[in-house]
Amino acid sequence: MKDIQFSRRSDLGERIGVSFEFFPPKTDAMEARLWEAVRRLEPLSPRFVSVTYGAGGSTKARTTSSLARICGESTLDAAAHLTCVDASRAEVDAVIHEFARLGVRSFVALRGDPAEGVGTTYRPHPDGYRNTAELVAALRRIGDFDVSVSAYPEKHPESADFATDIDVLKRKVDAGATRAITQFFFDNDVYERYVERVRRAGIYIPIVPGILPIQNFRQMAGFAGRCGTHVPQWLADRFDGLDNDPQTHALIASAVAAEQVLDLIERGVEDFHFYTMNKADLVFAICHLIGIRPGAQSERIAA
Repeated sequence: MKDIQFSRRSDLGERIGVSFEFFPPKTDAMEARLWEAVRRLEPLSPRFVSVTYGAGGSTKARTTSSLARICGESTLDAAAHLTCVDASRAEVDAVIHEFARLGVRSFVALRGDPAEGVGTTYRPHPDGYRNTAELVAALRRIGDFDVSVSAYPEKHPESADFATDIDVLKRKVDAGATRAITQFFFDNDVYERYVERVRRAGIYIPIVPGILPIQNFRQMAGFAGRCGTHVPQWLADRFDGLDNDPQTHALIASAVAAEQVLDLIERGVEDFHFYTMNKADLVFAICHLIGIRPGAQSERIAA
């Protein structure tokens, strides 16, 4: 990893953009935690915040409630995740219109995992959108939305090879996607090689790295295994023995994520999407390290 000069931190915040992902809460206690995270991160003036959406609309009511509150009670631009699993075109279109009435102008369009779970065979709804490209096209037909899609630096587990995976991304871009947000990763060389592949394929939309601050290493490692993300041994070694030491775990997690982000900045990356897991402290600390401070971005925009 390159030597990073921390004296430049105040300059970085002037050119770095961030966005944050939340998931809809299942209980009142989780609702309180989500709103604490929103209020903690709101002063950092992210480009947008997104709220996830379960396959087949399984979290629709909770997603709608979270979006309505963010749109109505904060200054944040809210982006709605949207999937096409187990839903007809009419059902998906109705959700798009409903979210638009709440004030949502941005979407994160995803095919979604099979209803039976990751690793099972995906079967499109007989009357539904077959894939993300069709979903993006529908969003473009319905409104002038900003549409983000997913990208996979280590390729999607269902893709036979990188050529197939990048062809899927190209179809999403041709349908009208405005940016791609990557699956989380821990090897920046992997991300850089992926971007080079994408550019050689003639895809020029922003490829925003998705950053996952590690709230719980064991849970993260299990999820990474299911979605095809490689967990390097050096990363496992850093968290070894910390299962019952949450304070040290949090410090290590902050250091790991900060190292990754700062190295990506040295490589020319200027936009980051953080998977917050509805917890703000690690994300806030990383933003502080790269010069993003409360009110600073909004003051520059107003100027």
